[in-house]
Amino acid sequence: MMQKKMSIKDIAKLTDTSITTVSLVLNGKGRISSEVKKKILDIATKNGYEPNRMAVGLRTGVSKVIGLIVESIGGPFFGAMAKVIEQEAEKAGYGVIYGSTNNSIQKGKNVIKMLSNQLVDGYLITPMKGLEKDIQKLIANGKPVVLIDGYFPDMQIPHVLVDNYNSVYQAIQFLISSGYKHIAFVAPDLDLVQLQDRTQGYKDALKNAGLKENEELVCKLPFGVEKQEAVEAIKAFLQQEKKIDAVFFCTNYLGAIGLQSINQLNLSIPADVAVISFDDNELLELYPPGITSVRQPTYEIAKSAIDVLLSQLNDDKFAVADMKMQIPAEFIKRGSVTSME
Repeated sequence: MMQKKMSIKDIAKLTDTSITTVSLVLNGKGRISSEVKKKILDIATKNGYEPNRMAVGLRTGVSKVIGLIVESIGGPFFGAMAKVIEQEAEKAGYGVIYGSTNNSIQKGKNVIKMLSNQLVDGYLITPMKGLEKDIQKLIANGKPVVLIDGYFPDMQIPHVLVDNYNSVYQAIQFLISSGYKHIAFVAPDLDLVQLQDRTQGYKDALKNAGLKENEELVCKLPFGVEKQEAVEAIKAFLQQEKKIDAVFFCTNYLGAIGLQSINQLNLSIPADVAVISFDDNELLELYPPGITSVRQPTYEIAKSAIDVLLSQLNDDKFAVADMKMQIPAEFIKRGSVTSME
């Protein structure tokens, strides 16, 4: 049987004091004798009393809760970031409520509305087109917002993310300098600014090396496509474009799916095709011969974002609108790319 949660009324009864006295002590207000104060706090601590955050928020306007809205809280990248954010928020006395959009505008709107009803104090949001007005409304209502892993180019909202353009530019440049000339680019078909920046990095690296951009070497897969369907699509793409000598996978999950496709085609890495994946994980390190990757600075992104948000929460005059942080990625060279010269 679930134990009943301790209330202010219960504490008042156990300490033979009034509800008003207990409330004043728990909120650090009023002139209460040290003896009574100690008795109330001891009983509250012993019985694990936790204030109702919503009730506190309604009364004070401060809930000590942060809302975190990301693409998918279950993914390795966002999961790792959430862990850092939760740890740092806890140090500052804040709780965190999570929500995932799964790149659905309607779901994003619903999550923002739900968190607004929970009276959260501030927001960390992975932005997507279609949520601009909802996010602007939060700001207009005095709620600080920091965008994470993306941004709105035309809006003055602080944001923190990896340097998508230069990280991909560097990776493609490395392939070109290693002798590869027919470099494929596999990406999700999503209208997200971070993916646009990665795509532009790919295109500019080819252009600046004097290689002609070929749309036939770009494969875009619908977001949310079933795994096996994605595997078959990448296999068909690689079989159709026989001249491909290297592939850059634009996201972590496409990298994993791409390796499965390459394996099923019995292609050898890097003898038949070189591979680089955006993001890094244990799979890429262990998969023979080791997959070269662009490692996102997960900790630095999460820590910087929560620091900026907490600064706003602690000082409403803290100027952050021009804080636009793009943190360099780490390029991890492994055996999936070799020199062809």
